[in-house]
Amino acid sequence: MMLCREILLILSLMPFMHGLDGSGCDEDCADKPVFSPSTLTVKYGDRVSARCTACQNACQKDQTNLDVSIGHARKDGNLILWKVASMTAWNPSATCYYIKDDGSMCCNHLPVTVYNLPGRVVMYAERDYGLDSEGSQYSLKCMVYDVAPVEHLTVTFYRGSTVLGQLRSNNTSKTPVTEAFTLYTDASTEYNSTMYWCDAKMDLGPEEPQRSLVAKSTYHEVMVSSATVIQSCILLILSLALFHFQSD
Repeated sequence: MMLCREILLILSLMPFMHGLDGSGCDEDCADKPVFSPSTLTVKYGDRVSARCTACQNACQKDQTNLDVSIGHARKDGNLILWKVASMTAWNPSATCYYIKDDGSMCCNHLPVTVYNLPGRVVMYAERDYGLDSEGSQYSLKCMVYDVAPVEHLTVTFYRGSTVLGQLRSNNTSKTPVTEAFTLYTDASTEYNSTMYWCDAKMDLGPEEPQRSLVAKSTYHEVMVSSATVIQSCILLILSLALFHFQSD
């Protein structure tokens, strides 16, 4: 008898389970399912868990469920526990819901962010035009490798301890990517022997783990010649060429 009841329940839930992300799912219902924590941030490969209280008083425990794309869900009355031994999905989903008396579904989706810290960060400079002289322009490039999600990354450029600027990505990919961030700066002999570098920080919001989420690059030195030195070198080259021509 119990088996028949369970089968009937599953059959009755199938239309709703098929359309969890569709219009049949009401996220504005009065007695909405509540997740704890309300958002989830987890490093790729780590274990993680969350709880859902399907309802406070407006549902029966046999009308509740937790639909997940990875891991396992275990029910204890109106409380449902979700556990993942190793988070190996970059865009996981978890939807807690129950069936109301009128046959509609009341649900809540748990926002999950799966992140991967940069594999490495590399800084280098490229001269865009002209000579290595005062007034020429450099592009400082900060290469960030294997980071996810890159839209949560802030890259900061430094000259010594001075912040030159910050950049973010518009890439919404959930999987790891390698991306170059470029900042333009004018060359000056004033900063010869000054080290340039960058760091990449993951901004994961108030739920971010209590660990270092900043990766730093190595240091890069840009040497700039003054216009006077360059002019002297040019005059020396011309003088040597003229002397060689006269000797012939």
